Amino acid sequence: MKLAVIATLAAGASAFAPTAQVSRSTALNAKKVGPKLQYMPCISTDDLPAPGSATSGVAGGLAICIAVDEKGSVFALGDKCPPVNQPLSFGKVVGGTIADPVLGTQFDLKTGEVVSWCPSGLGKLIGGIFDPVGVPVYPVQAKGKSVNVQVDVNYKANFEADYWSG
Repeated sequence: MKLAVIATLAAGASAFAPTAQVSRSTALNAKKVGPKLQYMPCISTDDLPAPGSATSGVAGGLAICIAVDEKGSVFALGDKCPPVNQPLSFGKVVGGTIADPVLGTQFDLKTGEVVSWCPSGLGKLIGGIFDPVGVPVYPVQAKGKSVNVQVDVNYKANFEADYWSG
């Protein structure tokens, strides 16, 4: 029994004994890389929504809203709708804009700029707290049976470089 107690004490003490120098920094050491724009598959051409509507997809790890206007033109925008980040792809496409399905904010399909900020009743309450912010837009092309969106393929990795993963 004495041997077991002594062994336990020795093992416990050795845990605190000096060892080789180890970095004690809390800084994250992931290296960021420069942007790399590339066309990435987002959705199949068979999944394109009807004119006047939108759908969601993923390209390069980014949530993308694919919208089709009344004339059949296809647009790609970020699928997070400010100020509360609900999916923009649930919105309605009318007159060159897409409207946030909850707060009613309208975004220009070509530029992503705000056309009308939170005009609904609930939108006025919530949107009044925040400054108007647009959504990103991305170049889009059809290639074969795929709708491709040009995104920074390093964006997700650079974003995640700021967080610990282990």
